[in-house]
Amino acid sequence: MSIGTSPDGIEMVILPPTRDLGDGFKVRRALPTAQRRMVGPFVFFDQMGEVVFGAGKGLDVRPHPHIGLATLTYLLQGEIMHRDSVGSAQAIRPGAVNWMIAGSGIVHSERTAPITRAAGHTLFGVQTWLALPKASEEVPPSFSHYPQDTIPSAEADGIALRVVAGSAEGLRSPVTVFSDTLYVDVVMRAGANYRVPPEHIERAVYVIQGAITVEGQEGSFATNQLVVLRPGAEVVVRAAAAARLIVVGGEPLSEKRHIYWNFVSSSPERIQQAADDWRAERFAPVAGETERIPLPADPFIARTSDTPDRR
Repeated sequence: MSIGTSPDGIEMVILPPTRDLGDGFKVRRALPTAQRRMVGPFVFFDQMGEVVFGAGKGLDVRPHPHIGLATLTYLLQGEIMHRDSVGSAQAIRPGAVNWMIAGSGIVHSERTAPITRAAGHTLFGVQTWLALPKASEEVPPSFSHYPQDTIPSAEADGIALRVVAGSAEGLRSPVTVFSDTLYVDVVMRAGANYRVPPEHIERAVYVIQGAITVEGQEGSFATNQLVVLRPGAEVVVRAAAAARLIVVGGEPLSEKRHIYWNFVSSSPERIQQAADDWRAERFAPVAGETERIPLPADPFIARTSDTPDRR
């Protein structure tokens, strides 16, 4: 956790829009945006909540498909029950990782379990999508759960961090990634300094709680801002007050990605095929589920990772 600085380390700052998905459940989508489509392999970055569900309320994301990506779910509070078409049924709780590799195609649902729903609860976390390299886009679908105590951590100088995926600070996460990946959960005491790992080409810092400053830059960055850093810049952030950061990044993929609904691929034809397959109910089902999210009414139009889509 050595300290250095750069006078021009920030490329852009993104304030994600908020979308209400019902029952007060709000998602802030930091990626993709018109300004920035990806950071390293990360093609989606959603903050879920913080939302307090009353008794009888909860999350109900019906079965829906994915191809060409991996999803990483990481909670700070609450619980989500994951079920998918490869037979997985796994509750995720704070500090653990749910890692779903869609590859050639998977279907999953995300719901609040009945016991949790009955009591009322708080849900707060982050879900990211990572585009798979072209050579791995059609790997068989799979799911892995990593309990909280398997995620490597370190603590020093007012900082407690966990390497959720990839590698940083001499630590490597057990999550099996397909390309250079940076995903670190950083908790900072007020006044603490953190040097963002410089060895990854693309990096971004999401302020999920508190506020930070960046050495060599004027002003501060507050909760819900995604600070995209310049490649190669030595960047040190300082906690203006107690803060929590999600740091993501990695090497950018060599090919552009097309994005439509829940599908990501280097090939527009592959996305069209996936859309046709979902419409015709050719994806494998999720055991125990009878609902499904229909394909959006708007037709697929090839949109790459560096051009706006119409979500």
